[in-house]
Amino acid sequence: MTSMSRARVARRIAAGAAYGGGGIGLAGAAAVGLLLAEVQLAKRHVNNGTSPHPPNADGRYGDACTTPESPPLRLAMLGDSTASGQGVRRAGQTPGALLASGLAAVAERPVELRNVALPGACSDDLDRQVSLLLADPALAPDVCVIMIGANDVTNRMPPTRSVRHLSAAVRRLRTAGAEVVVGTCPDLGTIEPVQQPLRWLARRASRQLAAAQTIGTVEQGGRTVSLGDLLGPEFAANPRELFGPDHYHPSAEGYATAAMAVLPTVCASLGLWPAEEERPDASRREGFLPVARAAAEAASEAGTEVTAAMPTGPRGPWALLKRRRRRRVSEPEPLHTPS
Repeated sequence: MTSMSRARVARRIAAGAAYGGGGIGLAGAAAVGLLLAEVQLAKRHVNNGTSPHPPNADGRYGDACTTPESPPLRLAMLGDSTASGQGVRRAGQTPGALLASGLAAVAERPVELRNVALPGACSDDLDRQVSLLLADPALAPDVCVIMIGANDVTNRMPPTRSVRHLSAAVRRLRTAGAEVVVGTCPDLGTIEPVQQPLRWLARRASRQLAAAQTIGTVEQGGRTVSLGDLLGPEFAANPRELFGPDHYHPSAEGYATAAMAVLPTVCASLGLWPAEEERPDASRREGFLPVARAAAEAASEAGTEVTAAMPTGPRGPWALLKRRRRRRVSEPEPLHTPS
């Protein structure tokens, strides 16, 4: 599917989510049924050699940065098993811990991490997760990272409904004063037991949802980062290194790859990234595009950021597409104040 075709589909899904339209088929019903059967076979391998419960990484990171003038930043993780870090054994290997450690280093301030993500969650669980985070307004997060979408595809949630739930979550968090970064639906076409031609269908469904998620998120004032890398080309080329023991969730190295892609956008959302990197670089194919086209291009290239730009343009709202340089993040030291 071309970028322009994906942009048209993403616009239709996002419009349906905004105005209450019905679901738009990502592929024929029979093909989707076959795909889901393959994915269920893949999921049978989950937990082989791993704990079904992700390690608890909540707590404070970067205590060496603590001064009376530097109260901790509050980082929250929401979403599914990817956000929770299922598949790794140590708390420091989860994406939340990696992001908290990296953010503390860049900000030179401690970071309090709270993870409310739920393995197996679809986008309709985000309302519950947001309510947990906002129960005490005094502890509202400064920045939230949402990783969601894979279960929506495998559980056949209509994409309009999926995007509607995500958009509502982003809106509530932004209204509470939090910056929001969404890691869009990863590429399900690289789950090892899934074979062609179902790999192509899985990739197509994943990318269509990712593009629609981007439109919905940007319209609510959030930013997105394409997580195609999470189960994408790097994983397909290096499955033994980047997939975990269950061959479904990422390994520690895989989560580090995802964290490296998301960290620059998290920092930029808080005004912590170098100012010179905020300007679009034409040599890196960055620039201002209609939001649907930017969403479609980002879905095809992992690590690509999309954020709102001009509210109006010749073809509706516009967005800034960035391909940020990744900052390496390493597993943090044991938590000083684990919960």
